[in-house]
Amino acid sequence: MRESTFEQLYATHAQSLFAFLAYRAGNRVVAEDLLAETFERALRARQRFDRRRASEKTWLYAIALNCARDHARRRASEVRALERVGHEERDGTSREFDMTADPRSSAIFDAIFERDAVARALPVLSTEERESIALRFGADLSVPEIAKLTGEPLTTVEGRVYRALRKLRAAMKRSDDVQRDQAVA
Repeated sequence: MRESTFEQLYATHAQSLFAFLAYRAGNRVVAEDLLAETFERALRARQRFDRRRASEKTWLYAIALNCARDHARRRASEVRALERVGHEERDGTSREFDMTADPRSSAIFDAIFERDAVARALPVLSTEERESIALRFGADLSVPEIAKLTGEPLTTVEGRVYRALRKLRAAMKRSDDVQRDQAVA
Protein backbone atom coordinates (compact mmCIF):
# COMPACT_ATOMS: atom_id res chain seq x y z
CA MET A 1 0.00 0.00 0.00
CA ARG A 2 1.45 3.33 -1.04
CA GLU A 3 1.65 6.33 1.27
CA SER A 4 -0.91 8.33 -0.73
CA THR A 5 -3.31 5.39 -0.54
CA PHE A 6 -2.78 5.24 3.20
CA GLU A 7 -3.58 8.94 3.55
CA GLN A 8 -6.81 8.38 1.61
CA LEU A 9 -7.59 5.43 3.87
CA TYR A 10 -7.25 7.72 6.89
CA ALA A 11 -9.44 10.42 5.34
CA THR A 12 -12.12 7.90 4.45
CA HIS A 13 -12.28 5.85 7.65
CA ALA A 14 -10.93 7.91 10.57
CA GLN A 15 -14.24 9.48 11.54
CA SER A 16 -16.23 6.23 11.57
CA LEU A 17 -13.38 4.42 13.34
CA PHE A 18 -13.36 7.13 15.99
CA ALA A 19 -17.12 6.74 16.46
CA PHE A 20 -16.70 2.99 16.88
CA LEU A 21 -13.84 3.36 19.34
CA ALA A 22 -15.67 6.05 21.35
CA TYR A 23 -18.72 3.80 21.51
CA ARG A 24 -16.62 0.79 22.49
CA ALA A 25 -14.41 2.57 25.04
CA GLY A 26 -17.07 4.89 26.42
CA ASN A 27 -14.50 7.65 26.58
CA ARG A 28 -13.59 10.07 23.80
CA VAL A 29 -10.04 10.68 25.04
CA VAL A 30 -9.32 6.95 25.14
CA ALA A 31 -10.92 6.65 21.69
CA GLU A 32 -8.55 9.29 20.32
CA ASP A 33 -5.59 7.33 21.67
CA LEU A 34 -6.95 4.08 20.25
CA LEU A 35 -7.54 5.72 16.86
CA ALA A 36 -3.94 6.90 16.76
CA GLU A 37 -2.73 3.45 17.79
CA THR A 38 -4.93 1.83 15.12
CA PHE A 39 -3.47 3.93 12.32
CA GLU A 40 0.04 3.53 13.70
CA ARG A 41 -0.33 -0.26 13.57
CA ALA A 42 -1.92 -0.04 10.12
CA LEU A 43 0.93 2.11 8.85
CA ARG A 44 3.50 -0.37 10.12
CA ALA A 45 1.60 -3.31 8.62
CA ARG A 46 0.55 -1.68 5.35
CA GLN A 47 3.00 -3.76 3.32
CA ARG A 48 1.34 -6.96 4.57
CA PHE A 49 -2.20 -5.84 3.64
CA ASP A 50 -3.77 -8.27 1.16
CA ARG A 51 -6.94 -7.18 -0.67
CA ARG A 52 -7.77 -10.82 -1.39
CA ARG A 53 -8.20 -11.54 2.32
CA ALA A 54 -10.29 -8.51 3.35
CA SER A 55 -11.36 -5.04 2.34
CA GLU A 56 -9.45 -2.04 3.65
CA LYS A 57 -12.36 -1.21 5.94
CA THR A 58 -12.48 -4.72 7.42
CA TRP A 59 -8.69 -4.72 7.84
CA LEU A 60 -8.77 -1.38 9.70
CA TYR A 61 -11.64 -2.43 11.96
CA ALA A 62 -9.83 -5.66 12.81
CA ILE A 63 -6.82 -3.60 13.88
CA ALA A 64 -9.05 -1.18 15.84
CA LEU A 65 -10.83 -4.07 17.55
CA ASN A 66 -7.48 -5.56 18.57
CA CYS A 67 -6.37 -2.16 19.91
CA ALA A 68 -9.58 -1.87 21.93
CA ARG A 69 -9.19 -5.40 23.29
CA ASP A 70 -5.55 -4.74 24.20
CA HIS A 71 -6.58 -1.53 25.98
CA ALA A 72 -9.32 -3.37 27.90
CA ARG A 73 -6.84 -6.04 29.00
CA ARG A 74 -4.31 -3.41 30.11
CA ARG A 75 -7.03 -1.51 31.95
CA ALA A 76 -8.26 -4.66 33.72
CA SER A 77 -4.69 -5.44 34.73
CA GLU A 78 -4.26 -1.92 36.12
CA VAL A 79 -7.48 -2.19 38.12
CA ARG A 80 -6.42 -5.55 39.58
CA ALA A 81 -3.04 -4.08 40.52
CA LEU A 82 -4.69 -1.12 42.24
CA GLU A 83 -7.08 -3.41 44.09
CA ARG A 84 -4.15 -5.50 45.33
CA VAL A 85 -2.51 -2.50 46.91
CA GLY A 86 -5.79 -1.21 48.27
CA HIS A 87 -6.10 2.00 46.30
CA GLU A 88 -9.18 3.29 44.55
CA GLU A 89 -8.84 5.15 41.29
CA ARG A 90 -10.47 8.57 41.08
CA ASP A 91 -10.54 10.73 37.97
CA GLY A 92 -11.85 13.86 39.67
CA THR A 93 -13.95 15.02 36.73
CA SER A 94 -17.41 16.46 37.20
CA ARG A 95 -20.26 14.98 35.23
CA GLU A 96 -22.96 17.40 36.32
CA PHE A 97 -24.83 19.54 33.84
CA ASP A 98 -26.77 22.75 34.31
CA MET A 99 -29.92 22.00 32.31
CA THR A 100 -31.42 25.40 33.03
CA ALA A 101 -28.63 27.28 31.29
CA ASP A 102 -30.04 27.07 27.75
CA PRO A 103 -33.53 25.69 27.15
CA ARG A 104 -32.72 25.26 23.44
CA SER A 105 -30.21 22.58 24.38
CA SER A 106 -32.87 20.15 25.62
CA ALA A 107 -32.41 17.99 22.52
CA ILE A 108 -28.73 17.70 23.37
CA PHE A 109 -29.57 16.65 26.91
CA ASP A 110 -32.17 14.16 25.65
CA ALA A 111 -29.48 12.59 23.48
CA ILE A 112 -27.05 12.53 26.42
CA PHE A 113 -29.62 10.91 28.70
CA GLU A 114 -30.48 8.34 26.02
CA ARG A 115 -26.80 7.50 25.55
CA ASP A 116 -26.44 7.29 29.33
CA ALA A 117 -29.40 4.89 29.51
CA VAL A 118 -27.78 2.68 26.89
CA ALA A 119 -24.45 2.81 28.76
CA ARG A 120 -26.20 1.79 32.00
CA ALA A 121 -27.86 -1.13 30.20
CA LEU A 122 -24.68 -2.42 28.51
CA PRO A 123 -23.50 -4.50 31.51
CA VAL A 124 -26.38 -6.94 30.92
CA LEU A 125 -24.63 -8.00 27.71
CA SER A 126 -21.85 -10.53 27.41
CA THR A 127 -18.49 -9.35 26.12
CA GLU A 128 -19.24 -10.83 22.69
CA GLU A 129 -22.64 -9.12 22.58
CA ARG A 130 -21.16 -5.73 23.57
CA GLU A 131 -18.50 -6.11 20.92
CA SER A 132 -21.09 -7.00 18.27
CA ILE A 133 -23.27 -4.02 19.19
CA ALA A 134 -20.25 -1.72 19.13
CA LEU A 135 -19.27 -2.97 15.69
CA ARG A 136 -22.83 -2.79 14.37
CA PHE A 137 -23.84 0.63 15.71
CA GLY A 138 -20.61 2.29 16.80
CA ALA A 139 -18.67 1.32 13.67
CA ASP A 140 -21.73 1.12 11.42
CA LEU A 141 -20.61 -2.22 10.03
CA SER A 142 -23.14 -4.55 8.46
CA VAL A 143 -23.73 -7.95 10.03
CA PRO A 144 -21.91 -9.71 7.14
CA GLU A 145 -18.94 -7.36 7.64
CA ILE A 146 -18.91 -8.18 11.36
CA ALA A 147 -19.00 -11.91 10.59
CA LYS A 148 -16.05 -11.55 8.23
CA LEU A 149 -14.13 -9.38 10.70
CA THR A 150 -14.64 -11.74 13.64
CA GLY A 151 -14.36 -14.93 11.60
CA GLU A 152 -17.67 -16.20 12.91
CA PRO A 153 -20.63 -17.60 10.97
CA LEU A 154 -23.14 -15.03 9.75
CA THR A 155 -26.00 -16.73 11.64
CA THR A 156 -24.01 -16.54 14.89
CA VAL A 157 -23.45 -12.81 14.50
CA GLU A 158 -27.07 -12.19 13.46
CA GLY A 159 -28.33 -14.04 16.53
CA ARG A 160 -25.89 -12.28 18.82
CA VAL A 161 -26.91 -8.81 17.60
CA TYR A 162 -30.61 -9.72 17.86
CA ARG A 163 -30.24 -11.09 21.41
CA ALA A 164 -28.14 -8.12 22.48
CA LEU A 165 -30.73 -5.63 21.21
CA ARG A 166 -33.51 -7.55 22.95
CA LYS A 167 -31.55 -7.55 26.22
CA LEU A 168 -30.76 -3.84 25.92
CA ARG A 169 -34.40 -2.94 25.31
CA ALA A 170 -35.51 -4.99 28.32
CA ALA A 171 -32.83 -3.48 30.58
CA MET A 172 -33.65 0.06 29.46
CA LYS A 173 -37.38 -0.55 30.03
CA ARG A 174 -36.69 -1.87 33.54
CA SER A 175 -34.54 1.19 34.23
CA ASP A 176 -37.28 3.52 32.96
CA ASP A 177 -39.87 1.71 35.11
CA VAL A 178 -37.67 2.07 38.20
CA GLN A 179 -37.09 5.77 37.54
CA ARG A 180 -40.81 6.35 36.96
CA ASP A 181 -41.67 4.52 40.21
CA GLN A 182 -39.10 6.59 42.11
CA ALA A 183 -40.49 9.82 40.65
CA VAL A 184 -44.01 8.90 41.75
CA ALA A 185 -42.93 7.94 45.27
